[in-house]
Amino acid sequence: MLGPVPCPLSPAPSPLTSMPIIDLLLVITLAVLAVVLLRGKTQNPQQQLETAFKRQQLEDAFYELLEEQGSCISLIQLTAKARVDVQQARQYLERQVQMFGAVPEVDADGDTFYRFPKLHRRPRADKSA
Repeated sequence: MLGPVPCPLSPAPSPLTSMPIIDLLLVITLAVLAVVLLRGKTQNPQQQLETAFKRQQLEDAFYELLEEQGSCISLIQLTAKARVDVQQARQYLERQVQMFGAVPEVDADGDTFYRFPKLHRRPRADKSA
């Protein structure tokens, strides 16, 4: 006796056609996630340290200029005082302008500077009294 004869018209299922759509979406999602994570880790520890150092230079220079210049700061002043790249100083200054609501002004020479709210220092309580 002969066994069942396979029908020549029905093709054998392919591994790709039997993969459910959910599995395919999961594979695509994992691939995209891997790419995003790998791109996020592009800075090595040395670059991270340099970035943090430049950010601190900008912070220090910004607050020193606020005190020295009567709350008026220009991009060139911040760049020179912090000794950082102009683009870094511009981005930092623009963030500070938005956060503090600084007002842009133009002086008689046509130079743009930003007027920040004045720093008001509270008088310290004299401990010797």
